[in-house]
Amino acid sequence: MISGIIVKILSIVLLIVVAVVLILGIGTLFKGGETSKKYSNKLMQLRVLLQFIAIILLVVFAYYFKN
Repeated sequence: MISGIIVKILSIVLLIVVAVVLILGIGTLFKGGETSKKYSNKLMQLRVLLQFIAIILLVVFAYYFKN
């Protein structure tokens, strides 16, 4: 029971983190200038990495808790 709650909380946290990085990346991209050149691509690369980690963990959770 406890582990199911932890998985739900961890899943929500992962999705929120990906969303925050996405919003920061888009905001930096629209801001333009030197900030955009320096951070926008790095933030989007971080988003892709975080999405990969989130998807892998969600698939593992689904497999583990398939009952």
